[in-house]
Amino acid sequence: MNVYIRDLTRELGRRGVGVDVFTRSQDEHVPHVLHDLGYGNRIVHIPAGPESPVAKTELLGHLDRFVEGVLDFASAKQSAYDLIHSHYWLSGLAALTLRRAWGTPIIQMFHTLGEMKNRVARSPEETASPLRLESEGRLLRDVDRVVAATQAELAQIQWLYRADTSRVTVIPPGVDIARFYPIDKDEAKEFVGIARSDRMILYVGRVEPLKGLDTLLQAIAQLKAEGLQDVCGVISVIGGEPDASPEQMTTEMGHIKSLRESLDLDDMITFLGKRDQDTLQYYYSAAEVVVVPSHYESFGLVALEAMACGTPVVASETGGLVFLVRDGETGFHVPAGDAPALADRLRRLLLDEELRQRLGHRAADYAQSYAWPLVADQVIALYESMLNRHA
Repeated sequence: MNVYIRDLTRELGRRGVGVDVFTRSQDEHVPHVLHDLGYGNRIVHIPAGPESPVAKTELLGHLDRFVEGVLDFASAKQSAYDLIHSHYWLSGLAALTLRRAWGTPIIQMFHTLGEMKNRVARSPEETASPLRLESEGRLLRDVDRVVAATQAELAQIQWLYRADTSRVTVIPPGVDIARFYPIDKDEAKEFVGIARSDRMILYVGRVEPLKGLDTLLQAIAQLKAEGLQDVCGVISVIGGEPDASPEQMTTEMGHIKSLRESLDLDDMITFLGKRDQDTLQYYYSAAEVVVVPSHYESFGLVALEAMACGTPVVASETGGLVFLVRDGETGFHVPAGDAPALADRLRRLLLDEELRQRLGHRAADYAQSYAWPLVADQVIALYESMLNRHA
């Protein structure tokens, strides 16, 4: 979501569209107003509660103060906004209050849906709260327009929330093809620190149960049992905080590290922790294949970034990934949570260089249709239609 907002704002700035991005201040040492988005567009950090990270469950308690801060900033800067583009359900609630003050229309994006999270949750801790579900339903009724990332999300809104979808527009996220593009594999491997002769399977994402990282480890264990350890090479995991102390490590990170040990994969699975967004293109390009084993993805930006770098993707057959990854053309689909199926697709790709190259070339070509200038055209057209209707 943060990458989406950043890249869309930069593209809008190139078109002469002014944007202020309001977010809760999480660090008192960071200036409250930053021009990091270029073209005069600003990130505005609003003090609301402690200026430090807090749990998602605590954010709602600071929402009223956040809205007051946005109103105070707009008044002090004499800023007049034509519309509100809100992201995630909490921001949508803030937008409803701001609309009453400013009289501006709201375009809402959810990025993830609470009802879908509940459908695939594997523990009570992973479920969305009743308040979130109620709020998402309210937003679907009350905002002026909703943007869904894929036809799958549109169907989920209609099916799970029984919502009127006449005000839902499908516009996919984009990819920055100036950042994500195929890099010579030898150069990419040198950058990420592996030998030219080494192979790498790559996972990028949060380390949480919904992301299905345990399925990837189980698939690799099956391939190792078949004697394909050298064919797989190293499996690099970008995301999470693997070096955190036992007291600070998340439950899922601890589970995945324990699973690596129990499956005897310590010599194959490497946890790299977080990596800067501006370096990911080297990891994608160095990899033989990128795996997205999620149980739920509203879109699947990692898959799109990897394809833009010319790397085939094996992804779960769920949510937006069904539409984004073209099975047998830019990568493969597998049922979510099906380790044997994942192992089968990885085996096919790793043993067939011509297949990997063919799918990788097609993936890079296909990703061009998601370039931000093309996606921004659709967003701006929606903005203009909303403003014309509002006027």
